[in-house]
Amino acid sequence: MKLLEIKDVNKSYKLAGKEKIAVLRGVNLSFDSGEFVSILGESGSGKSTLMNIIGGMDSDYEGEVIVQGKSLRSMKEKEIDAYRKNKIGFIFQSFNLIPHLTVLENVTIAMQMMDKSEKERNRRALEILEEVGLKGHVKKRPNQLSGGQKQRVAIARALANDPDIILADEPTGALDQETSEQILELLDSIAQKGVLIITVTHSQRVADFGSRIVRVEDGSIREDQALKERYHSEKKSVDKKGKSLSFLASFKLAIRNMQLKAKRNMLVALGASIGISSVLLMLSLGNGVTGYINDQINSSTNPLLIDVVKSAGGNVKAQGGPPAERLVGDPFTEEDVAKISGIKDVKSVEKATTIREKSNIVYGSKNYALPALQTVTDSVTESNIEAGTLPSGNEVLLSTGFAQRLTNEQSYGTLVGKSVKLFVNEMNSSNQPVIVEQELTVSGIYKQADRGPVGGADAYVAYSTLEEAYKQHKISLSPLQLNAYAANVNDVEHIKTDIENAGFVTSPTTKLMKQLTTYINLASWVLAAIAGISLLVSGIMILIVLYVSVVERTREIGILRAIGARKKDIQRIFFSESALIGLLSGGIAIAGALLVSFVLNMILDRAFGVELIQLTPSYMLFGLGISTLISVMAGLLPSSKAAKLDPMESLRYE
Repeated sequence: MKLLEIKDVNKSYKLAGKEKIAVLRGVNLSFDSGEFVSILGESGSGKSTLMNIIGGMDSDYEGEVIVQGKSLRSMKEKEIDAYRKNKIGFIFQSFNLIPHLTVLENVTIAMQMMDKSEKERNRRALEILEEVGLKGHVKKRPNQLSGGQKQRVAIARALANDPDIILADEPTGALDQETSEQILELLDSIAQKGVLIITVTHSQRVADFGSRIVRVEDGSIREDQALKERYHSEKKSVDKKGKSLSFLASFKLAIRNMQLKAKRNMLVALGASIGISSVLLMLSLGNGVTGYINDQINSSTNPLLIDVVKSAGGNVKAQGGPPAERLVGDPFTEEDVAKISGIKDVKSVEKATTIREKSNIVYGSKNYALPALQTVTDSVTESNIEAGTLPSGNEVLLSTGFAQRLTNEQSYGTLVGKSVKLFVNEMNSSNQPVIVEQELTVSGIYKQADRGPVGGADAYVAYSTLEEAYKQHKISLSPLQLNAYAANVNDVEHIKTDIENAGFVTSPTTKLMKQLTTYINLASWVLAAIAGISLLVSGIMILIVLYVSVVERTREIGILRAIGARKKDIQRIFFSESALIGLLSGGIAIAGALLVSFVLNMILDRAFGVELIQLTPSYMLFGLGISTLISVMAGLLPSSKAAKLDPMESLRYE
């Protein structure tokens, strides 16, 4: 069985309209291993077209090309790629080396699509380079080599995967006579090992060097002349397992190309990073503001506290005062207190009430109305006590403002330990007016400021003190608010749910703050989305750059396809490049956001004592991820275009 058979192959090109020009007419040839065949003909005779058909680069023809008994026409695209990778080695007149790769890398690139380790690839490449006389040039790049040396690299690359057939297109066309002789002798030595060498040439001198000349004129075989017997050496059959170009190899090729265009790629990444940085800063600002608000709330309230009010006939009545007391309904009964105390995970229940605009305090000859008298709760903290202590039985805690009124703003701290009288105007059970009177000792002065207690009353007494004073006048004091305390912070939410299911209203302040933080988060995302519009511009910019990269690397794409790279291998290379641009822009964006947040936080801290821009690791990962995603999406069209390029047309591209 012949190694290669060509049976009645016809090939035509269509011109504008329906006109066809025949390039090959009824070509019938057969070749065997160990032959050094020269296809001789003038330019335009069809010899290069025939070589492309044999090499699986052109499938638009009539007839059959049979290799080791299998027709190329019956092969799928994947099999044709494997055929070029395993059976064929291409040598081009213009060398077609990849300029940014070293000599060694130009040879090993073909083996990266074989099931071989890097160590095996390098060992094999070094053996071949030594064989072709380039042992001392492995680290050089193509532009550092002479024409003859470049062609030797091309031959070494063709031999890398141990092919059965080597197709050489004008292998000496760009070389002087002495170097041409050396290249032909090298090809002849390869044929002696049982490899079929087919050269395409228009030079009779080159053709005479081989073992056989096939003369082509106007697409037809005019002469098939044997000059000498073929070499009968048996080529050792090697089990070859192919694979896709690995992600690591793809990234290496992408990195090399990015290094060649380092300034351009850096500018693209910098431009893309602006949008990412803006998004990160907007999200970080929202995160910081939300955290600041929550910190302030938690600093003035106990996180284990659930404040409860009772609705009035299903409707909660709005009253004046701070958020915690604005929703006030009916007073609680002892049954209500017991019901709430019995809820699972409730540790304790505290009674609380506020008396508004119906109480007075008398100190000496001074009598002042109390706008708000409030029972002491957990929200009244020792940290804000300016003088004295929190009140216990028969004691009262005065606000700084009210204490100043009682002392005419002079030495109000001297009130601590002094006696005052409290008067509360109430109604008894017979609906008769009663004045509740109680002598109290000032326990301390409470500083009221913007960050003061929730409630902001003018005086604070223990609930038991007020309750006892009411009892003395045969009036019952019922709490308007209950403070339920959870055993654990993780129990707070389910306790709230259980309380609400029992018909009570919980935590108005917390609900309001949740709404506020929701609005802040929403505003942050809206601002981030507005900033993110620039990401669209970044994506378009990356898309254009990758399109330019495809055009610049058209010949490289053709080379890779000729040595067996599949469409998805080409696609993977450009995907890798787009991902690298995304990672680079994301990294720059994170660095920029960190720098800006550091500077702004330093300014805010000096001016207001707070750092509002909180750039978290999760936001950084989000920025890196979204940057890479946008870049990869931008690379979809260019990578698809690169994969669809015709390998023959790509190799002709200038």
